Amino acid sequence: MFCIFLLYTAYTMLNDDHEFDPKTSWTYRKVSRMFRAVSTIDGHKFFIRKMGKNYATPLFMALVVIELTDVMFALDSIPAILAITQDEFIVFSSNILAILGLRSMFFLIVGALEKFHLINYSLAFILGFVGLKMLLIEYIHLPSWISLVVIATALATGIIASIYIKPSQDDQQHLDEMKGE
Repeated sequence: MFCIFLLYTAYTMLNDDHEFDPKTSWTYRKVSRMFRAVSTIDGHKFFIRKMGKNYATPLFMALVVIELTDVMFALDSIPAILAITQDEFIVFSSNILAILGLRSMFFLIVGALEKFHLINYSLAFILGFVGLKMLLIEYIHLPSWISLVVIATALATGIIASIYIKPSQDDQQHLDEMKGE
């Protein structure tokens, strides 16, 4: 099941050309069903009271999305470590360490995407590689060192390509939007 999820994620990373509107996301729609939402921020409040009813603020919605991102990274880290080892202790301990550093890892990746505009292709390749490896594990067994070499090569290729290949006009505009410029 994880392998299908990873392959789907790799596919969507490669084919994601549309602008993201948080209000159309699955998460926002589901949370909006559970909590009435308003579009105004009221200081540091997660909920405000209007006409005797509680309403979730955008701050609460952002918190939910951040926490679900933590869960998503936790789910992604399981197959990633399984691509390297089958030792239960290493899988368990690395997943716990991943959960502890997930939010900072997310911002590291966002920063890498801003600095290295082609690294998203490397990340999509890595997700696809791990997904295929897990899907075909019954038929093909790759040693851990090969998986590490493939992953390191993919990351290095994305970084080096980003340094030497300048972003197109559309890519530069998208990068500027990510930075908030």
